[in-house]
Amino acid sequence: MKPYKNKINRIRTFALALIFIGIVIMYVGIYFRNHPAVMLTFMLFGVVAIIGSSGVYAWIGLLSMKTIPVQCPNCGRHTKMLGRVDMCMHCREPLTMDPSLEGKEFDEEYNKKNSQV
Repeated sequence: MKPYKNKINRIRTFALALIFIGIVIMYVGIYFRNHPAVMLTFMLFGVVAIIGSSGVYAWIGLLSMKTIPVQCPNCGRHTKMLGRVDMCMHCREPLTMDPSLEGKEFDEEYNKKNSQV
């Protein structure tokens, strides 16, 4: 199982990857200079990917302003928490604000609405 990362950082990484994917798609379009319709299609898909990235960045920015800043008990630095359980952005310490989850093993399933405590 891959290591769990902070939700905000995962979404920001996805948005950054979308920018690079868009640039690569547009770069591939350059190889079709002799076929303007194909080149235009690749360019448009690349621009759509970059615009989508901007939308994701705007969404995570708005979501980040609603989060609760908490101080990590392990490293003492401030981090933002989304959901019932999350990881510290700096030291990857499991964090929770739900008293019923104190002392339990970290599980991402606790953030799902249908999870049983």
